Amino acid sequence: MSNYEVKAGPEAFLPPAAATMGNVLPDPGEAHIGGTIVPEDEAYDKAARMVLGAKVPTIFPGPLVLWKWNDHVAEKAKAIRELALEAPMRIIPMADYRPKYPKIQQEVEINPNHPNLTIWHNKIDVCIFIGVHCHMANLSLKIIRGGTSCYTIAMCAMAGHEDACMSFRDADLKMINKLKATIQKLKSEGVESQAEPFTQFVMGRQGTIVAPS
Repeated sequence: MSNYEVKAGPEAFLPPAAATMGNVLPDPGEAHIGGTIVPEDEAYDKAARMVLGAKVPTIFPGPLVLWKWNDHVAEKAKAIRELALEAPMRIIPMADYRPKYPKIQQEVEINPNHPNLTIWHNKIDVCIFIGVHCHMANLSLKIIRGGTSCYTIAMCAMAGHEDACMSFRDADLKMINKLKATIQKLKSEGVESQAEPFTQFVMGRQGTIVAPS
């Protein structure tokens, strides 16, 4: 097992891929924190504490949960919205993978080719990736780790992501709801959200309806 720790950066202009440093992905029922394999329940608690302790916690949902291509996805998208409201967390979608630099609206979208711009602009200190195709998530996570101090949490429907500060695998509706329940439990025990007040933006077919704060 490698001793290489995957942590919030900025690490380097070109950080090494964690897999090349010997880090491995978790088995079912496990997760990883900083590259160390841990029981999944331990990761839920850590993730909830990171979210509640952040000033600008943000969810980056990707096309796999933004585009309603089956009823299961609709249920998962609703659960993500409920998670965001419970924390609370901002939601900034990664809806379109085609490069749009430099014409991206950092308040309302994240471009996987330049995720650092969105994170710098919004001062995001903790983020969750969910529903992002693995190849785009891997690219974004390395850029974020290399150039920002944002703590990354990846909830992957497949085997996880070595380049996230924390990664879950086999992410489904149950996992999203369990993270929400863990946040609710901590709040009931007196752990308060440190998130800065904000107004969640609302988008329509013609663009922004309610501007983000």
